[in-house]
Amino acid sequence: MRFFRTLAAAAAVCAAVALPAALSTAVPAKADALQDVLSAGKLRVGVLMDAAPWGFKDAKGEAAGLDIDLAKLMAADMGVKLDLVQVTGANRIPSLLANKVDVLVAAAGATPERAQQVTFSQPYAAVNLGVYGPKSMATATDPAELKGHSIGVAKGSTLDIWLTDNAPGAKLVRFEDTPGAIAAYLAGQVETFAENSAIALKVSEDNPGKDVELKFLIRQSPAHVVLRHGEQDLRDWVNTFLFYNRLNGKLGALQMKWFKEKQTLPQM
Repeated sequence: MRFFRTLAAAAAVCAAVALPAALSTAVPAKADALQDVLSAGKLRVGVLMDAAPWGFKDAKGEAAGLDIDLAKLMAADMGVKLDLVQVTGANRIPSLLANKVDVLVAAAGATPERAQQVTFSQPYAAVNLGVYGPKSMATATDPAELKGHSIGVAKGSTLDIWLTDNAPGAKLVRFEDTPGAIAAYLAGQVETFAENSAIALKVSEDNPGKDVELKFLIRQSPAHVVLRHGEQDLRDWVNTFLFYNRLNGKLGALQMKWFKEKQTLPQM
């Protein structure tokens, strides 16, 4: 009897050792993000709606802008339906990480800090970051020359961080978002505002009686599609999509349509 109990215990040990290997072959591999989108037949794209001409609502209340057109082109080339999900500058990356969207097409620049949380495609558009103001203000070539000037800026943005670090003499007036900073400039509450050239162009077009000139150029700022870490197949597809539409001229046409300038993109 003792022999059979010993034999049963040994068999149980062997089964326990063999179980993980058996399970590893029995459990199917999880589908990757690209296959998930294709299977669902729908691409969820996070976009801004308060950052014209990247993304905004037109006179009819419909979504418009470069990012909107790019999202439509992306879904069409993928052969799936498009689900536009409105995000803000502050919650766009958290929305992606929480799987509320599949990708972000939301005027996002790549930085080493952000790259710790998410991954970026090749750039799809490029603008200039700078400080914009009236004709009467002298153009600066050094951030020290911004000393004493009030600058409206979206709180916590790349521009806020850069000006804080590099133009400590400037009077930064922080607002919750870009529209708030621009409204303050148009109302004369601040002397200048800091934004990208595409948004500054839209402000100028919408307010012909207000001077909007580049007063200090910070740097070029490419925009990227943003994805979660580890989604290599989806990232490869997005990069192929961007390469293909760069060659056929569609990306350049979108930049000219919305930014009124030719596309000059750096390489990652």
